[in-house]
Amino acid sequence: MKLGAFSLSLSVKDLQASKAFYQKLGFSVYAGNEEHQYLIMKNGETLIGLFHGMFENNMMTFNPGWDQSANSLEQYDDIREIHQSLKAQGIDSEHESIEQPSGPANFAIKDPDGNVILFDQHV
Repeated sequence: MKLGAFSLSLSVKDLQASKAFYQKLGFSVYAGNEEHQYLIMKNGETLIGLFHGMFENNMMTFNPGWDQSANSLEQYDDIREIHQSLKAQGIDSEHESIEQPSGPANFAIKDPDGNVILFDQHV
């Protein structure tokens, strides 16, 4: 199963304080919008998302169809295939927004310890 780009999505209390902290660790702003209360930061191939007020807990995020630089991949496992494969293995979604037969969609699952894993396809 090809899951695409991987990042940690962090729920932060203060976007500016978190941005400054991660810059000290060598991360730089890669994408996002401070006005919309989120930033994507990158250090080499490592991605973290800083999100203020969007969700309660931290989560892992996979972006099918993207590489670590948000470039579209020519070949990838579509999110619908991933969703059906996990469902067939008895893993239920906590949330899903898969309305079209192709294109952007997302769903989330929880691991046995309650950690949220978001699958978020943009292509």
